[in-house]
Amino acid sequence: LTERNYTYITQRCWDYFVDLMRNVTTSELCDWKVISRPYSELRACLENWAEHLNYSYPNALAEQYIFQSHHHYFHNCTLEHPVYFDPPEDVLLAMIIAPICLIPFLVTLVIWRSKDGKAQA
Repeated sequence: LTERNYTYITQRCWDYFVDLMRNVTTSELCDWKVISRPYSELRACLENWAEHLNYSYPNALAEQYIFQSHHHYFHNCTLEHPVYFDPPEDVLLAMIIAPICLIPFLVTLVIWRSKDGKAQA
């Protein structure tokens, strides 16, 4: 019964999303400022009703509607600006540890050079 209710409601969420997307022109389909509201409404509707019906989220049906929205509306969108991702963990760890390991060496070098400078004076 819960699954049948959720199936019916998710179709209503989708219908509402499609209705909101009717106001979006083709040239605006990739403009996040324009599509963020309808897209967020779809996600919130799917998630809130799943929670209300004690149905797991994310779930296959909700994901199907999200994928459907991407396939139907946003498949031609390309990234104008590159998206930056965190480096792999081993690279990140090396980038953190290398400067930390250099600190004792640099402190020792400064102390050694300052002692050498005093000896010359």
